[in-house]
Amino acid sequence: MRDRALAPRWRCLPGSNATSWEESIKLPRRQFLQFGAGAAALLSIARLAWAQTFPSRRITIVVPFPPGALTNNVARTLAEGVHTSLDQPVIVENIAGADGTIGTGRVAHAAPDGYTLVLGTWNTHVTNAAIYALEYDVVRDFEPVVLLPDAPMVLIVKKTMPGNNLNEFIAWLKAYPDKASMGTAGAGSPPDVLGRLLRKETGTQFGLVPYRGAAPAMQDVLAGQIDAMFLNIAAALPQVASGSVKALGVTSEKRMAVAPEIPTMDEAGLRGFYFRFWAALFAPRGTRSDIIDKLNVAAVKTLTDPSIRQKLEAQGFEIPPPEKQTPKALAAFQKAEIEKWWPIIKEAGIRPQ
Repeated sequence: MRDRALAPRWRCLPGSNATSWEESIKLPRRQFLQFGAGAAALLSIARLAWAQTFPSRRITIVVPFPPGALTNNVARTLAEGVHTSLDQPVIVENIAGADGTIGTGRVAHAAPDGYTLVLGTWNTHVTNAAIYALEYDVVRDFEPVVLLPDAPMVLIVKKTMPGNNLNEFIAWLKAYPDKASMGTAGAGSPPDVLGRLLRKETGTQFGLVPYRGAAPAMQDVLAGQIDAMFLNIAAALPQVASGSVKALGVTSEKRMAVAPEIPTMDEAGLRGFYFRFWAALFAPRGTRSDIIDKLNVAAVKTLTDPSIRQKLEAQGFEIPPPEKQTPKALAAFQKAEIEKWWPIIKEAGIRPQ
């Protein structure tokens, strides 16, 4: 009875000829469309205003490796330039562990607002997905921002190692199978994968010794505790220049300007043995395209600065050409790297250590 008594109060509004409440609030079609268009315009203006305010606070670039890693040099140089371009603080935070999977995973699950980014590498955004059971997808859970400078690796051996070039080293390995040891930075790291490739391509046998990073492995090469390793060119150059180790070849297609005396692996006798350790900037999936564009422009501007280019090139880095510095180009590059390296990783049977 109560519902029936209240019915007239809401079924017909005072001063209205409508026979029901529903009819009393109907708008003419034109007014409805105008209202909808106005709401959409207001939403677009709000979004534009939000985009124009980015960034309004500190940006964090996560480096998923310990301080002192090669990626730190790139990250801190990039942070300096992006800070200048966007006029906001940019900090580098090292979140190491599990060959970069911990820090990378944290960014994969971060808010997609452009304030938390990851300096991804060949490890984190290519090979780790073929080795580890990850809680994120290295492609789908990230938005590519920009490809950053890369650097080749150099094969170094202890100074007392017989032979002074790659062919002589390979001949010694064949003459003494399983006698030599090569340091790595863990399963799936560039030194590990390149060591396995060297064994396959030359038909030799030698041990792979995992370390907690390249630095302690290099120290054991210097001390003569292990015989060889693949090391990034920037870290190897001081030891090569001092005569503490021998450099047998770089994994680039041409000789490095910073070390023209070191032959390529091609020139040294191992054809097609190419590798470049690259880094790139990624944002969490769902980050708005206009924010990605702002970050990309700031990064590209940093890489065009003559003083920054000189600093990076002096360390053996090579800056990608402009056509490879777009988000789309990075996506295509990552896809090509996955197609190249996943079969190699899986054939080698690399497993977490």
